[in-house]
Amino acid sequence: MHSGKNSTGKTTAYFHLPGLFEFYELYRLFLKCFAEHRNYFYDWCEIGSIYGAPADCIWGGGRVGFGDSDPEEVLALLEGYGISGRLTFSNSLLRPEHLSDRKCNLLCSMFEGTKAAQSGVIVHSDLLLDYVKNRYPGLYAVSSTTKVQTEAADFLKEVEREEFRFVVPDFRLNKDFALLRKLPQSKKDKVEFLCNECCRFGCRDRKACYESVSRKSLGEAAPEHICTSPDAKEGYRFSKAMKNPGFISVEEIQTVYLPMGFSNFKLEGRGLGSALVLEILMYYLVKPEYQLPVREEIYLDNMLDLF
Repeated sequence: MHSGKNSTGKTTAYFHLPGLFEFYELYRLFLKCFAEHRNYFYDWCEIGSIYGAPADCIWGGGRVGFGDSDPEEVLALLEGYGISGRLTFSNSLLRPEHLSDRKCNLLCSMFEGTKAAQSGVIVHSDLLLDYVKNRYPGLYAVSSTTKVQTEAADFLKEVEREEFRFVVPDFRLNKDFALLRKLPQSKKDKVEFLCNECCRFGCRDRKACYESVSRKSLGEAAPEHICTSPDAKEGYRFSKAMKNPGFISVEEIQTVYLPMGFSNFKLEGRGLGSALVLEILMYYLVKPEYQLPVREEIYLDNMLDLF
């Protein structure tokens, strides 16, 4: 578990990045840049994990996966840089007959075998949690934000659960400092804040939205979930996310959350394009004066289709 201290004893923010399978080519370049030009990046941050799921994974949830990268290549990339990979298996509607899915079991088996850094699985379903814990004990578990636990009591119960190494609360609890300050350090180490959610703060349909994605992952016919947000047609915009009351800025990570004892921060973006994901990575990890050199390192690689 990341305790918030790096090898020099300094307080460290661990970022959990989106699109493990979806943006393999982007991370192939970004991680190389991170390793070779560490001075371009904030010295108080590290990459805690990269999460995602390939297309057509029935255990998938949160976002409909479109990643088509070879799992062996993905694992080789993670092993090469010693970074934890997380399988996003947060489907909320799984039934016992789904547990035998060959593709998802194979992925769990592959990821359990990593050596450089332990892999994990992000789960919603307790049915799947118990199955993975018993069959793939080498994988750590993360409680998914798709549970939409907006009540303090529910969040506190989730953090107490020993089977979870990390818990991602609903983004509407991000600024509940009266609640967060009361947590003992052992529980603060488990909390992983979703920093850049764009969903309307007052949305009451979030759980229904996630269930719609879960049905799609299962291949079940169901009515399309229609977002009722007034600006839903615009889609995700990072500039809009920055105005969300639950948004956690770089400055707040440094001046509020790290001093308070929190050290894990999740970035949203699996369903976006790689160009926008890169901008999100730039904002959170790269020093402003080095953002252009990092863009050049990545844009000038002809193998990467950014748009």
